[in-house]
Amino acid sequence: MGLAQIKMPQLGESVTEGTVDHWLKNEGDFVKRDEPLVEVVTDKVNAEIPSPFEGKLVKITAAQGETVQVGAVLAQIEVADTASPGAQATKPQPQTAAAAAVAAPQTREASDAPGPAPEVTTVGGGDGRAKLSPAVRKLAAEHGLDPATLRGSGLGGRVTRDDVLAVVGSGQAAATAPAAPAPQKAPAAPAPTPIDGKREELVKLSVMRRSIAEHMVRSLATSPHAWTLQEVDVTNLVRYRESEKDGFKARHGVALTYIPFVVQIVCEAIKQYPWLNSTWSDEGVIVKRYINMGIAVSIPDGLIVPVLKDADQRGFTDLVRSINDLVERARNKQLKPDDVHGGTITLNNTGSTGSVASQPIINQPQAAILTTESIVRRPVVIGDGITVRNMMNMCLSFDHRIVDGMMAGQFLGFIKKALEEWTAASIRL
Repeated sequence: MGLAQIKMPQLGESVTEGTVDHWLKNEGDFVKRDEPLVEVVTDKVNAEIPSPFEGKLVKITAAQGETVQVGAVLAQIEVADTASPGAQATKPQPQTAAAAAVAAPQTREASDAPGPAPEVTTVGGGDGRAKLSPAVRKLAAEHGLDPATLRGSGLGGRVTRDDVLAVVGSGQAAATAPAAPAPQKAPAAPAPTPIDGKREELVKLSVMRRSIAEHMVRSLATSPHAWTLQEVDVTNLVRYRESEKDGFKARHGVALTYIPFVVQIVCEAIKQYPWLNSTWSDEGVIVKRYINMGIAVSIPDGLIVPVLKDADQRGFTDLVRSINDLVERARNKQLKPDDVHGGTITLNNTGSTGSVASQPIINQPQAAILTTESIVRRPVVIGDGITVRNMMNMCLSFDHRIVDGMMAGQFLGFIKKALEEWTAASIRL
């Protein structure tokens, strides 16, 4: 018998950490190979992590609600075959409180750079009353809290970020500053927002909503966003889809939406303007010669962007099936880590919510994100006359370090022309 470690997988190209949302097994349970073990949430995906081993779950080292770095140990499973990949060829031994503290995962407040989980400090005379990671210790110091007075709700009595914030929110923060002055004085923390219990409600953030918020803030801080919009007459496309959607579903068993048509045209536009399909680096712009199209999908907890790999290499029917499959699995929380990895540009159908114009935030580290807005019937001047047409806006946010306004306009102009001149012969099978 030996111990095998279950580690936090990388659930996306730029993901360095994830939060344990819910354990599907308890310590002492028998786990089959590939059986779902734990739900993990990042700013890109909410996924069930299957067990790569079969055996008894002997220890959970990352508690629900904890944020850990990619590669950090989540749990240990007792397995019979120690030769299996990733298994530890050591006999299971009781783990002391100090050892458990050293193996504790890193919290979200720590550096974004990937690396080993930091050591957790035990304070309060060595009795294990308060175990803090460096990030949580820093947060406590910023609020003038004495770590020895804190009670931890985490695994093994570990003090979590929420424990510190709970004390701050209750108004019990100590007035004394940390014993060792910091090299640079931290700004005073704002007072908790008063809540009128009769007319207001404080709703705790879900793990996914907090992750999305942090990702959006990082994106705006990373790249200078610019934005542009063009109006498109999609009457020809609307007529074709209306005439074909029932027959297409009968033949192929999937719904025919507008997204596959747009994806094919966007892929052609990228081939003409490849810098829209790139990433910024300190050494230069990395232009991607492949097109992995992120398809933004709205779910009850937020937004997920599964990736359609090699979108430009797929025929139309394959596109329809693949997009429907990604959307369905995203909404049913059945995406795999590879499904959210490697995107090069993102498409978001904000028109499904009734939006007619939007200013999306770039999905880092990509260079651009494109939205398709609502298709609206309205009068349009054509020549010297007025007629009713199906009109749609397309909005583009782009990294202004990489793309300038002229290139962005030409890119959208290519898509506009292709959509307005669209015929059945435009489909690439």
